[in-house]
Amino acid sequence: MKDFGLVSIITPTWNCARFIEKTIQSVQAQTYQNWEMIIVDDCSTDDTYEVVKPYIDKDNRIKYRCNEKNSGAAITRNNALKIAHGRWIAFLDSDDLWKSDKLEKQLSFMHNHSLCFSYTNYVEIDENSKELGVKVTGPQKINYFGMYAYCWPGCLTVIYDSSVVGLIQIEDIKKNNDYAMWLKVIRKARSCHLLNETLAFYRKRVGSISNHSYMSLIIWHYNLFREAEHRSIITSIFCVFINLCAGVLKKILFVKNYNTL
Repeated sequence: MKDFGLVSIITPTWNCARFIEKTIQSVQAQTYQNWEMIIVDDCSTDDTYEVVKPYIDKDNRIKYRCNEKNSGAAITRNNALKIAHGRWIAFLDSDDLWKSDKLEKQLSFMHNHSLCFSYTNYVEIDENSKELGVKVTGPQKINYFGMYAYCWPGCLTVIYDSSVVGLIQIEDIKKNNDYAMWLKVIRKARSCHLLNETLAFYRKRVGSISNHSYMSLIIWHYNLFREAEHRSIITSIFCVFINLCAGVLKKILFVKNYNTL
């Protein structure tokens, strides 16, 4: 297998003791083994550290850090990115999973097509890792304006080339911090490309952002464009409107139901 260089896997965590072991195992099971997994704990109050510790002790590719104080997902991802050594930056939240050939296939795809920013399809699972019969995909190619229109890539599927993009640090916003990151990445990468294969599992949990009201989503999107992107009030409102329209389009074109039986 070709060695494409070190992959830094960014894994923020907070109170995910129930799920993080399977997440780590899905990384260790990768057919592509040149990786480091950077777990940054946002001051969990459960047994997250106790679950992670045996893996840290046995596998020096797994690195664990803890924030000095509870800081939220944006700062936690920033802290992980600051200590990443890999050329390739991948993202995997501490309750999500990868298929075993995810890194190998995606890095090969990026190498073969000279890409520096890509994503894949994913399927939704429940808290017991049962597939929910929903597959999420997206446009084959997303340019700068397309990324402003909507956050198409699932965070758990993204890889970008840090030798092109550089160190990314985002504003401290409560929600949509992954979207804020892609908007910064796309400025350097110019485009994001889809590997049209299902290589990841997104865990849909009770109380997740996807289960909040439309009004909450509107406010969080407005804050993204106004606070993280520093756009004017009018431009931020316009971007939220475009996002709402694109969200409808995504459900029609890119969210597919399938039979799990």
